[in-house]
Amino acid sequence: MLSLFAVTLSLIGKNPLSHTSPLTTIALPPGPGPTDNPLKGFASYSGKSDRHYGPVSMAFHYVPWSELEPNEGDYHFDAMESKYWQTSLARDKPIVFRVYLDYPGRPNGVPEWLIQRGIGMRPYRRSTVGQSPDYDDPDLRTHLVKLIAALGQRYNTNPRVAFLEVGFLGHWGEWHTFPQTELFANQETQTLVLNAMRNAFPDKQLMARYGDYASCRLPWLGFHDDLFPEDTLAGVSWHFLPRMVRGGTDRNWQVAPIGGEMVPRAAEKWLGEGWETTQQAVRDGHFSWIGPYNPSVEPTSDPQFAARRSHLIQMLGYQFTWKSLTLPQSASVDKLFKLTLVGSNDGVAPFYYPWRVRFALLGPDDDIQWEWESHVDIRNWQPGPITLNTQTQLAVSPGRYRLAIGIVDPWKQKPTVKFANELPSVDGLTILTTVNVR
Repeated sequence: MLSLFAVTLSLIGKNPLSHTSPLTTIALPPGPGPTDNPLKGFASYSGKSDRHYGPVSMAFHYVPWSELEPNEGDYHFDAMESKYWQTSLARDKPIVFRVYLDYPGRPNGVPEWLIQRGIGMRPYRRSTVGQSPDYDDPDLRTHLVKLIAALGQRYNTNPRVAFLEVGFLGHWGEWHTFPQTELFANQETQTLVLNAMRNAFPDKQLMARYGDYASCRLPWLGFHDDLFPEDTLAGVSWHFLPRMVRGGTDRNWQVAPIGGEMVPRAAEKWLGEGWETTQQAVRDGHFSWIGPYNPSVEPTSDPQFAARRSHLIQMLGYQFTWKSLTLPQSASVDKLFKLTLVGSNDGVAPFYYPWRVRFALLGPDDDIQWEWESHVDIRNWQPGPITLNTQTQLAVSPGRYRLAIGIVDPWKQKPTVKFANELPSVDGLTILTTVNVR
């Protein structure tokens, strides 16, 4: 195989002759949307005892601060990964996670060594009894910022981490202490946490709970609705989307993901009598994923439920369909080879990371004989029409090749994004057509 990316656009400066072969345009057959594409769909619980009965593309977990830092400055990230990332569900999937200090009904998530330093722990009563830390305590804030920095050093460039929920503050790390609102962090602490997360994770997509908090009115921030779709749509002032409109964050979906959890134990309702509401919530909110509770955790023998579960995955996030390919009727060795793909993003959201688009010419044994990358930024493929132009100077032996395209997952180091087309594939590459090289 020739060296990867041996020829790039810089070679155009050497004035290779453009190919003079007549152009031809090929219609590409559409197909059903995939239900196993990365970074969209369902992000399910990653515990050892958790089960799922339908497609799941990501694994989700909560983790208490006390597990991550049982002793001051002693970070147990290896233990977290072993516990949550190596289960049967999570082992081959990207990760979404949230750190908490207070989870009603569970042991407190504040490290004991920090409590012993005098951090205030204030009791509350919801459906159960718990304790809320004094989030505004200077000592707690100092050590929280240190933890966030350590998390960033570990995970900012880890391609397996898909999205991070900002977390830390409030019940479940969900940025509220309802109904005892006086227990919640002040705006200064909220801003401190958001700034620390942004500084620690400049290359990751971050998601917060409420789009109208003064601290969260940031143009780069994603959001999660943890009562989807019951509290999602407009019509009630405290619902998810009206709050985003009030905060001016309702267009953030163009650059940052929207996700969240379906109402626990209610998938049958929201894929049954509430199905129209669910679909509208996906469309209006531009949701990319649902979890950790999602329809795939529910066993079912109902064909309607199973069909709607698949349709919901197809609706979420991006969905790329190629409609036509324009290229020379024949290509020539050592001549510039140009092609244009026209298609559409039929989903409700873009793709949120700059994954690379790779093209390849495959030989008779499906071995790669030539490959190159497009310089396109797929984050710009918003819902609607998309066009991709690419070119390379071929340096292969004359013959007949299959032209393929793939979007490369930086974690798995191979193409993993599938297209909504009835086209064959080889090792993640989608075959577009054959090319004759003279």
